[in-house]
Amino acid sequence: MDLEREVEDMWKFLFRRTLAMLFTVWVVSIISFAVIQLPPGDYVTTLMSQMVSQGGRELTPEYAEQLRELYGLNESMYVQYGKWITNIIFKGQFGYSFVYKRDAVELITERMPMTFALSMSSFVLVWVIALPIGIYSAVRKYSIGDYIFTFLGFIGLAVPSFLLALILLFVSQKYLGQAMIGLFSQEFADAAWSWDKFVDMLKHLWIPTILIGLGGTAGLIRTMRANLLDELNKPYVETARAKGLSETRLLLKYPVRHALNPFVSTIGWTLPNLVAGEVIVAIVLNLPTSGPVLYRALQSQDMFVAAGFILLLSILTVIGTFISDLLLAVLDPRIRLR
Repeated sequence: MDLEREVEDMWKFLFRRTLAMLFTVWVVSIISFAVIQLPPGDYVTTLMSQMVSQGGRELTPEYAEQLRELYGLNESMYVQYGKWITNIIFKGQFGYSFVYKRDAVELITERMPMTFALSMSSFVLVWVIALPIGIYSAVRKYSIGDYIFTFLGFIGLAVPSFLLALILLFVSQKYLGQAMIGLFSQEFADAAWSWDKFVDMLKHLWIPTILIGLGGTAGLIRTMRANLLDELNKPYVETARAKGLSETRLLLKYPVRHALNPFVSTIGWTLPNLVAGEVIVAIVLNLPTSGPVLYRALQSQDMFVAAGFILLLSILTVIGTFISDLLLAVLDPRIRLR
């Protein structure tokens, strides 16, 4: 009976979280589209300003209105949103890119896989480094190693990612003999996927992975250290030690598991932060990811492309939070009843 009830509670927990996730995505889609509409003017206004700044003639009001009608910009925001979200749900279409003269979904599907690969590799790096260092810093509190890792963590938080990108580019050029710009060498940039192309990508992937993950690593090290220090001072640790458990088994079985709860809950904001941090790094390193496209779309008010990327970034946040909820439910069964 207890097992059946536990399974039932788990399914109820998943159902509630799934409904909350879907509702959140819908609300976020409205906010994302509305935010793109907040700046004054539209793409036609931006186009007219660019033409005038480049010495061209200003568009007549009649022609500007024709362009707005052609792109559907003369309709109200509610109508535009209704068409946009309906096409996404039922047709998988995100609209048309005014700047690139292509379907927005083509740009998104081209750029998101590389963005996702880069973000996930940075995410794995963050956890692989932050978890053991956080545990070490808590167990060896105020040791030389703790001070060193704390100092390096503050360096990672304080130094801008674009500056570190320039430093690593210089190091790779001077000592490795090649500039790690982009994710592929010139001969593999437009080639079909193969094992050689995959290996070439891995050779270029380490610089942006380190740059994007460095700031998040520093923050999570401090989070894990603080959580574990709080657990190590609780009475149950002394009780377990008095029963003869070895220090390693005691540490991993009780305090570390309990300290992981707040650590796991950071997944919800770690994933989007990695993608957001990827924008500047991608521009500096000329990476074929979503960063440069999103930046240009926001500059030129290419609203369907910008809204599409922002929506996917928001969905990534919701998915990260959902994963956090599932992992927390596994770590702490009491959470399933909430």
